[in-house]
Amino acid sequence: MSAAARRRPSVRRVARAELDKQPSDVRRMFDAVAKRYDLTNDVLSLGQDRRWRTAVIAAVDPRPGELVLDLAAGTGTSSQPFADRGATVVPCDFSLGMLRVGKQARPHLPFTAGDGTQLPFADDTFDAVTISFGLRNIVDPLAGLAEMRRVTKPGGRLLVCEFSHPTWSPFRLVYLEYLMKALPPIARAVSSSPDAYVYLAESIRAWPDQRGLADLVAAAGWQRPEWRDLSGGIVALHRATA
Repeated sequence: MSAAARRRPSVRRVARAELDKQPSDVRRMFDAVAKRYDLTNDVLSLGQDRRWRTAVIAAVDPRPGELVLDLAAGTGTSSQPFADRGATVVPCDFSLGMLRVGKQARPHLPFTAGDGTQLPFADDTFDAVTISFGLRNIVDPLAGLAEMRRVTKPGGRLLVCEFSHPTWSPFRLVYLEYLMKALPPIARAVSSSPDAYVYLAESIRAWPDQRGLADLVAAAGWQRPEWRDLSGGIVALHRATA
C-alpha cells in the first residue's frame, strides 16, 4: 500500500484492520472479536485448533515451577494448559477487550497488557516464550521476536505456532480458496465482528512460508530454529533456543 493510500481516511468499519497492521487498528479489531473469539476459531478451524494447542504444549514441554510467557494470549485459552502442567504462565496481550473476556473466564491467571514490540518484562525473565497465531499481527514481527529473545533466560525456549503454507500444491490451492471465499461467510454466521476475519485471511495469505519464518527467527537472535508442519502445513510450529 502506498504512503498516499495510507493517509486517506478509511471508509471501513473500525473492526477491519489492513495489512500495514497499524497497531491501533489491530487492537480495536481484536477488541471487537473478543466476545466470540474462541467459538469462531473452533468453527473456522473445524476443531483443529484444539489439536494445534495440544501440539504447542507438547513442543514447549513446560515443567512445574517454570515461568512461561504466552504472548498474544487473547482470552487465555492457549495459556490454561501451561498452568495445568504446573508451570506459572503469564498471558499477555495488547487487546484490553481480549484480556477482559479472559479474566472473566479464568480469574486465576495473571493477565497482563503488553505490546509485542515493547514487552513490560525485565531481561532474562522467562524459561519459555510462546506465541500462537499472533506473530503475524505484530506491526514488526522481527522486533517482536527480538523482544521475546530479550525476556527469555539464556538457554530458554521459543515456540511460535502460526499459519503457514500447505506443502502439497493441489491442497494449497483449495486452502487459499477456502481462506478468501469460504471463511468470510462462515465468520459472518458466528463471529461478533466478521469483517475482522477478512483481514485475518489476507494476513495468513501474505505470511512467509516455513523457511522464511525460520530465517526471521534466526535474524532476531534465536539459535537453531527448526519447524514441524501440522495439518499438511496449514500451521507450522517453529522452535528455537535463546
